Amino acid sequence: MERSRLELPDIPDRLYYKIGEVSQITGVKPHVLRYWETEFSAIKPIKKDSKQRLYRKRDLRLLLIIKKLLYEDMYTIAGARQILKKLKDREAETKDRQLYFNFYQENFKAQLRGIKKELIEIKKILS
Repeated sequence: MERSRLELPDIPDRLYYKIGEVSQITGVKPHVLRYWETEFSAIKPIKKDSKQRLYRKRDLRLLLIIKKLLYEDMYTIAGARQILKKLKDREAETKDRQLYFNFYQENFKAQLRGIKKELIEIKKILS
């Protein structure tokens, strides 16, 4: 898979999209979208009482990635699943690293505030 970012088409900014709209945006027929739901557990549209699927923007992005993997990069479904798992693992690792960095950054700031407070007290004593 290429390292370049996936170019997303213009997606209307809404909370939910019906399967027909998703089909138009992605260029994938509705029956294929329903099949991909069974093959890729990450695709989880909300189903209303009327059994109508409602996709989120996150689902759209994922569907576009799957389409690229299958149609352009010529991966099999199993291969696309592996790529998506690697992407998910990498994303989780990045989030963990960011949390670790934020924790130590906040800790460092607290230490600096303490040092500053002590220096101000020392200055008062020396004055």
